[in-house]
Amino acid sequence: MSITGKVALVTGAGQGIGRAIALRLAKDGANIVIADLNEDEARAVAEEVRAIGRKATSFRADVSIRDEVYAAIDHAEKELGGFDIIVNNAGIANVQPLSEVTPEEVDRILKINVQGVLWGIQAAAKKFKERRVKGKIISASSIAGHEGFAMLGIYSATKFAVRALTQAAAKEFASDGITVNAYCPGVVGTDMWVEIDKRFAELTGAEVGATYKKYVDGIALGRAETPEDVAAFVSYLAGPDSDYMTGQAPLIDGGMVYR
Repeated sequence: MSITGKVALVTGAGQGIGRAIALRLAKDGANIVIADLNEDEARAVAEEVRAIGRKATSFRADVSIRDEVYAAIDHAEKELGGFDIIVNNAGIANVQPLSEVTPEEVDRILKINVQGVLWGIQAAAKKFKERRVKGKIISASSIAGHEGFAMLGIYSATKFAVRALTQAAAKEFASDGITVNAYCPGVVGTDMWVEIDKRFAELTGAEVGATYKKYVDGIALGRAETPEDVAAFVSYLAGPDSDYMTGQAPLIDGGMVYR
C-alpha cells in the first residue's frame, strides 16, 4: 500500500520544510499542488516534482484568507483530478518578549498560524466529504506546541492552538473516515531559524549564530534537524500505515522535548 496516485496539497511549499514535504510525497508516489505566496518559488518546486515523474501544479494562496484556501483545493481537484491529502504547513515565527508584543504582531501570526490551519482543515474536510474520500489532514505544530519558549510566547500559543484544532477536528470528522494529525518539529536548519536567531541576537545581545547553536547543542541526537527529517514523518502521516492514528501531534525533534 502507498500514496501512489493520491493528490496532496502542501501549503508554504515554496521553500524549507514545505518544499521537502512536497518532494518526499512526490517520491512516494503522490501528485502535488504547491501552494505558496511566492509564485516563482512555487513554480520552481512544481518543476522539481515533475522531474521526479509526478504531476504537479502551483497555486498562489495566502492561507490567512479563507477563500484562497478553498480556491487552492478546488484547483487541486480541477488540475490533478482528485484531492486526498492536505498538509497545512505554512506558518511564520514571532520572536518578542510577551511584555512588548503588539496587537498588529498578534493579529498577523494568529491569522497565518491558527486561522490558516483552520481554513485548511475546514476546506479539506468539506471536499473530502463531497468526494466521499477518507482523506488525510496534516498540520504543522512544533515543539513550541508542547512547551512554551521564552521570547517565543505568541508563536508557542499558536502552535498549542494547532494541537487543539487537530484534536477537535479528529473527533468531529472521525465518522467520515477522515484522520487529522499534526507534526511537531524542533530546530530545523531553514531560513525561518536564521531569522529567529538574528532576532534573538537583537533582543539579547548574543552573537549571531549563538542562539541557534545553543538549541542545537541541546538535541540528544547531536545535530540540527533537516527538512527531510520532517518530510519523512509527514509521509508516514499521509500514508496508509497511519490509518488508525488520529488527533495526535507527535514530536519529531531529535530529542529536545519529551512527552
